[in-house]
Amino acid sequence: MTRIAVFTDKAPKPIGPYSQAIKVNNMLFVSGQIPIDPATGKLVEGGIREQTRRVLENIKAILESAGFSLSDVAWVFVALRDLSKFPEFNEVYSEYFRESPPARITVEVSNLPGGALIEISVIAVKG
Repeated sequence: MTRIAVFTDKAPKPIGPYSQAIKVNNMLFVSGQIPIDPATGKLVEGGIREQTRRVLENIKAILESAGFSLSDVAWVFVALRDLSKFPEFNEVYSEYFRESPPARITVEVSNLPGGALIEISVIAVKG
């Protein structure tokens, strides 16, 4: 078994003792990402649409840095602070996962780091 920590400066630096992702053989486990702009280190302004887009761009950068792509994502965990924003979130999300979208769980949570509206974690698998 090969276990490698993944890091790219095209995604936010971890704000705690964790890796952006861990690659184990043909699988990539991406840590929960909140909508931090990697260029500024700050939470992006705007609502759920803007924050969803930033999170997915961060995840895409981490995937690509490890030789994966969004099409390799098999499982997604989404934490939303307000489940009433689910339709708006889904609109942006569907732009990134058009065909054969991954399995997904979405839950409402009372709070997220930095006051973020959303956090997403994924598991990707290379065929």
